[in-house]
Order: sequence, then structure tokens, then C-alpha cells
Amino acid sequence: MERIEKQQCPFCNEKTLTLIEDELEIPYFGKAAVFSMFCSSCGAKQSDVESIAPKEPAKYEFTIENKKDLEVRVVRSSEGKISLPGLRVTVEPGNSAEGFISNTEGIIQRVKKIIEGQRDGSDDPAVKKKAKNLLKKIWKIECGDEKLKIVIEDPTGNSAIISDKAIVTKLKKKK
Repeated sequence: MERIEKQQCPFCNEKTLTLIEDELEIPYFGKAAVFSMFCSSCGAKQSDVESIAPKEPAKYEFTIENKKDLEVRVVRSSEGKISLPGLRVTVEPGNSAEGFISNTEGIIQRVKKIIEGQRDGSDDPAVKKKAKNLLKKIWKIECGDEKLKIVIEDPTGNSAIISDKAIVTKLKKKK
């Protein structure tokens, strides 16, 4: 692991930014480079993950059907678009998108946190009701009582859902 400290933060300009680069062997994915930065002054953070070997653009589809499926490993690069059609949620890639290595439960927890923020931060009764209904649905998924499909599309091929049950479709390269 390479760690570089006391770098200038592009957000607050303080020399309190730490950069970390590490190489990991991810089963059924291969070697990956993990990059992260964190500023102890302003709290800015960013991370990404890239396969060391070139990969083809791909789309992964996986359906959580039971509690065991919550343990399925997920690799998401900052270029990966995550969709949860059953919750009508899409996490788009972009400049502030973070790459991560987690599991399907981790993705659900990230979405749950956003929905809880909408529920707690809104004065609109319709927004609160919609958020409460989505949180009930998430609870049923977490209990294994309801299914949820997860779709990840990545033009760089650096994302994956690592399961024999995942359906993988190769995507055309963008010109």
C-alpha cells in the first residue's frame, strides 16, 4: 500500500489530504487497484476501484431473493451506474461518484440512508409517506420476504456482481 500524506486538498487548500493506493486480489474479479483520498480538515473524500487487467464494458443483473443473497460481493467503479428498479432508484456515475467494494446489503444500506434523509428532512407529507413506504419495502427485502433486482452497467468494465446467479451482458464500447 502506498500512502502519501500532507498533500494540498483541492477543496479547502489545506495540506491535510491523504492519498492511498492499494492493490487487492478480489476472488472471481482479479487484481484491482483501489484509490482513495481523505482530507482531515474539510472531510472531503473520494475513492475508486479499477481492474488492473483490461475489461470489456458490461452489465450485471442480480436478484436478491433471500437473506443469503445480501452477502453477494459487489465491486462498483466510479463509472458504474447502479439501478434498483423495484425501488425506482438509480445511482448515476459522475464526478462525485465513488467506487467501492461492498456487498448487496451495503448497496441497500446506502440507499436506505438517503431515503431516511428524505423522510426526516422533508415537511411534505407526500414525500414522507413515499419514503416510509420505500423503507418498509427495504425492511422486507432485508428480512428475505421480498425480492429486489440490482443492475450495474459499467462502460469501463471495472464493476461486477460476483455470483453464479448474476446475469452478465457485454455492452458495446462507446466510440
